[in-house]
Amino acid sequence: MSEADLPVIDLTRDPAPQLPAVDRALREAGFLLVTGHGVDPGLRAAIRETARAFFHLPAAVKERYAVRVGGRGWLGPGAEANGYAEGTATPPDLKESLSFAAEEPTGDPAVDAEWFLPNTWPEEVPELKPLVEAYLAQMKELSDRVLDLLGTALGEERDFFTRHTGRPTFGFNINWYPGRERTGEPEPGQFRIGPHTDFGTVTVLDREAGKGGLQVFTDAGGWQDAP
Repeated sequence: MSEADLPVIDLTRDPAPQLPAVDRALREAGFLLVTGHGVDPGLRAAIRETARAFFHLPAAVKERYAVRVGGRGWLGPGAEANGYAEGTATPPDLKESLSFAAEEPTGDPAVDAEWFLPNTWPEEVPELKPLVEAYLAQMKELSDRVLDLLGTALGEERDFFTRHTGRPTFGFNINWYPGRERTGEPEPGQFRIGPHTDFGTVTVLDREAGKGGLQVFTDAGGWQDAP
């Protein structure tokens, strides 16, 4: 499969010359690549290593943290079928996830009960909590930088989006895509995570360097490998 033609936007550069590429990418693919984001690579690697230790625990241990979709905890293999999000019926996804979300209360009991519940942190990997909290602080800053870029690309004021994101309702998933030695042969049409469109304002995806598998749908080429 060919690679999708997607621009790489350098957040350390003047955004003005890059705005046409941002606009085209989001109209034709809904996806772009960013560099110069400044998120600590050591922190990203530490989260992966710690989460991998959790995912390799026995299923009976992980089951103590099992939640339904939308909850805060462990989503085991088969818990989701993301293809349904964009209208494709697929067998259940083979991935596993640790899911966290915003938990800083607003003071409005009805809002807090729906969107700002406490996260569940696995006791077996106590180092995960401080790593994730440090990472989310950096990702909040990065998300706002990306949203400022998108507002500018629309021809609006820079804070067109970020004037509304002071206390966002966000989700954060650490996804593990196990190999076939663990999953066995997939069913026809089964994916580690099925084709889908994310809900929310913007998704920032941190892909592990050197790992393939991510594909993007573009108007020009259909499903293609992400560069």
